[in-house]
Amino acid sequence: MRQLIILGSGPAGLTAAIYAGRAHLAPLVIEGQEPGGQLTLTTLVENFPGFPEGIHGPELIGNLREQASRFGATFLTGSVERVELSQPPFRLTVEGTIEECQALIVATGASARLMGLPSERPLLGYGVSTCATCDGFFFQDQAVAIVGGGDSALEEALFLTKFARQVTVVHRRDKLRASKIMQDKVFANPKIDFAWDSVPEEILDVAQGKVTGLRLRNVKTGAITERALDGVFVAIGHIPNTAIFRGQLAMDEVGYLVTHDGSKTSVPGVFAAGDVQDHVYRQAITAAGSGCMAAIDAERYLDHGH
Repeated sequence: MRQLIILGSGPAGLTAAIYAGRAHLAPLVIEGQEPGGQLTLTTLVENFPGFPEGIHGPELIGNLREQASRFGATFLTGSVERVELSQPPFRLTVEGTIEECQALIVATGASARLMGLPSERPLLGYGVSTCATCDGFFFQDQAVAIVGGGDSALEEALFLTKFARQVTVVHRRDKLRASKIMQDKVFANPKIDFAWDSVPEEILDVAQGKVTGLRLRNVKTGAITERALDGVFVAIGHIPNTAIFRGQLAMDEVGYLVTHDGSKTSVPGVFAAGDVQDHVYRQAITAAGSGCMAAIDAERYLDHGH
């Protein structure tokens, strides 16, 4: 029986582990499918406080992990298959093994939503990206497309103009759903053009092992067109990694965990931190901050005899 288990090993989970370790809770961190979370897919992180020259995502995660270990956190690589959260002790099945704990911090993060095209996954990392801030640098003076029409898609489009020669925004409607201020910025940028009423049919060219273009279908006319491109960025939102908690923890309609009074979920003793409950900020620093909150909340819960 453990006092505390932390699910997830991104900045939220690891910061929680540092705080919980220092509070002598000997937390077990279950690392999940993507140890280190989205930061491990990132090159240079320039906005994490305390690193004036920036730090590479995997290095930052490595530092956090080492710090958590130093304070007594232990790590288990594996995925949680099911959870029983009706009352403490909470039971988790991790690849066939049962783990039990008095308090639980969920920091399982969110994954970028993909379009579902057969060519998409084979070309991930070969011209297809879900993170402009991570990969924009590699498209110096090239032509790229970004799929989406919300604020984050346009923010990424603007970011890409720092590197790319041309950025085409592909949107399924004839107007954007982004905020007015963001639209004004995008329409004023000479490097950005638009493929309206269009949806991607295929990313070219898997046979060549790199992105060479995009085949688009006009949803109003059905016309098929092809554009020569060097990169395709997918910006159609994120899916919180919460499927195993469905029916046990309160979520919003998209599946993000609902928290109140800091990091508390709908079940006493279960806390949530990071992108699994934050669809607004989604930054390494806000995830880390909420991991700190969750650890302090869990410590108080355990101290007060539940």
